[in-house]
Amino acid sequence: MKRFPAEWEKQSAVLIAWPHETGDFSNRLATVEHSYSFIANTISRYQTLIIVCRDSVHQQHIESLLADTHNIRFHHARTNDIWVRDSAFLTAEHDGQATLLNFTFNGWGEKYPHDADNALNHTLLNHPLFQAAPHQDVSFVLEGGSVESDGCGTIMTTRQCLLNPNRNPSLSQQDIERQLQAQFGAERILWVDQPNLSGDDTDAHIDTLARFCTADTIAYTSCDDAADPHYASLKNMEGQLQAFRTATGQPYQLIPLPMPQAIYDEEGQQLPANYANFLIINGAVMVPVYDDPNDAVALQRLSACFPDHTIIATPCRPLVHQYGSLHCMTMQFPEQALAIA
Repeated sequence: MKRFPAEWEKQSAVLIAWPHETGDFSNRLATVEHSYSFIANTISRYQTLIIVCRDSVHQQHIESLLADTHNIRFHHARTNDIWVRDSAFLTAEHDGQATLLNFTFNGWGEKYPHDADNALNHTLLNHPLFQAAPHQDVSFVLEGGSVESDGCGTIMTTRQCLLNPNRNPSLSQQDIERQLQAQFGAERILWVDQPNLSGDDTDAHIDTLARFCTADTIAYTSCDDAADPHYASLKNMEGQLQAFRTATGQPYQLIPLPMPQAIYDEEGQQLPANYANFLIINGAVMVPVYDDPNDAVALQRLSACFPDHTIIATPCRPLVHQYGSLHCMTMQFPEQALAIA
């Protein structure tokens, strides 16, 4: 039996890619590295962290920013972007054996250069942690931020992303469902119709909108301000989530997460700040916060969803200036996926 493990299952490691002065964050690198250092120090307190960096000089710089590197492994590789959620391996499990799936990454529909990001997984196979891991190349465009799994055969995604002709133009919805069934053992697909948040250039990744907290609990981005441009579409999504049923036919427990007040870049573009982009690690849930009054509301509501986890407010305001947040910049690997000594 094949399945797609849920994020709250025991993990072996988390992967991130560190920004640098020639990348997209070059105009605010210091503030971004402050967030990255907090994130790296936090994850490495709970489990192994793998940091992708350019070279030994870049690695030494990163080490100088961190409190402790004993639980951190480095990997030298070139990247186009730091959003490894969408370019790194996804992990499927077949009869208890993990397989790393290398899907095609095309720069979110050919929007950005992506050759190095699409090649990242093959470079990771040279790292000691990955060398013994079974892997498979999959000729299908798929990003990790576009699919949510409950670990029990249900995958949640958006039509706006997976059915977008800039991903797999020759495939129908049925074809794409067959791919999810073949690669992940998906028994049910929950299709959400929802346009992307303002500033999101992923074509509405589900990890900015709705997330499984348990097999029967979904936390989702909500809006109660009728003057907000997101109001109508998010109310429509809320109705869809209310209509969804679990595998046993019960309604989901739904946890609304408010939106922070709008954050804009220097050109006046609203950025896709949201609280659904949280990261579950071993024993903790890291929640993106934005120096906003609604930070406290999101932390409290997610705390109720994860009573056995420590809830950690994680500064992410600098990250949204490149249109992503905490979940987008990380990729977790299940316990059985990597050979952690």
